Amino acid sequence: MPPAAGEPATDDPAGSGRRILLTPASQIRMRPVAWTWTDRIPSGALTVIPGREGIGKSLTLAWLTAQITRGVLPGRHHGTPRPVIYAATEDSWSQTIGPRLFAAGADLDMVYRVDVQHDGGFDALTLPRDCSQLGREIDRLGVALLAADPLLSLIHAGIDTHRDRDLRTALEPLVNMADRTGCAVVGLAHFNKSASPDALNLITGSRAFSAVARAVIAIARDDEAGDGSCVMSQAKNNLGPLDLPSLRYVVESVEIPTEEGPAYVGKLTITGESDRSVADILGDGAAGSAEDRTERDECADWLTDYLIHHGGEAAREDVLKAARAAGFAEATLKRARTRARVTTTRAGFPSRSIWQLNPAHAPSPARPVSSQSAQSAHLTEAEPTVPTEPTGALTGRSGHIPSPR
Repeated sequence: MPPAAGEPATDDPAGSGRRILLTPASQIRMRPVAWTWTDRIPSGALTVIPGREGIGKSLTLAWLTAQITRGVLPGRHHGTPRPVIYAATEDSWSQTIGPRLFAAGADLDMVYRVDVQHDGGFDALTLPRDCSQLGREIDRLGVALLAADPLLSLIHAGIDTHRDRDLRTALEPLVNMADRTGCAVVGLAHFNKSASPDALNLITGSRAFSAVARAVIAIARDDEAGDGSCVMSQAKNNLGPLDLPSLRYVVESVEIPTEEGPAYVGKLTITGESDRSVADILGDGAAGSAEDRTERDECADWLTDYLIHHGGEAAREDVLKAARAAGFAEATLKRARTRARVTTTRAGFPSRSIWQLNPAHAPSPARPVSSQSAQSAHLTEAEPTVPTEPTGALTGRSGHIPSPR
């Protein structure tokens, strides 16, 4: 007979206070996976967003925060705006974080900066020390997202983040708290300087960052696009599908009002799906020889001629078949498609991907983001937060944005 739930399996002759408790699996309630962002960011788990500097990782968190506080992100909270706790230590709240959230359209009344009162002063949130109190606040407010910018800054200074065993002492209490509360934890991470097409191997610090996380969404700038755009791809997804479409976004500089005059901050706009993934982009960097670039340019010329010959557009599967016959690999064709400014759309039922040659529709470069020193110090309290919808609509089971026509 199996022991009843919580029944001690062993005695404690040493008197240490530790007891082994065995629970039959039949008494553990099964439940489906809940998604904060459908199929991309699981609720009650840790998601890591890694990438190199200056490609909009923090703006991605601001975008997610805006989507959740407005209740428009496809997932369990769609239609129900929910609060977000935003833990950030590297940027100024008055000059950078607040203005970014405002520009993204977040409901600022539902975004909470987190500080810890300690010895008459204030300290930053620290893991694992503050996990219990943080969990109580998440329950009290019904928080849907804990945004950590970056995740590394929350780890106690005494923990060696390059040692797997040490790092887990901070991350495992965090994911246990997330599982208990149902709150999604999304933390930013940096890529190291090594060259690898595997985003998980590029995350700075111990492998525990990617091992403990249930999902990883990698970000990289696509230099082949020519418009300054970046790509986000699902690099890991333990709880859902991995073959999700990659998304392309641009970062634009926008003006917001403050009590001391206008300020300029970056705003992330998702423009549609991307045929090139982050793995493709990282692979280009790892093996970007002159010979590879020559092959890409030759393929771009071939693709342009092929589409012209077929009236300016063709089905993706037809293009792939013809490219293989011409001796071009699919990876080379994807790079060539960006080089040739070929756009994609979907048509028919069931829908299929159509590649279109439209030389007159070259994407315009995104405006550069102003430096932090150029931004004003305070947000105005008189100006309402006006939600602005991203390009396209977040629809469908996979929660992605369909390619724009």
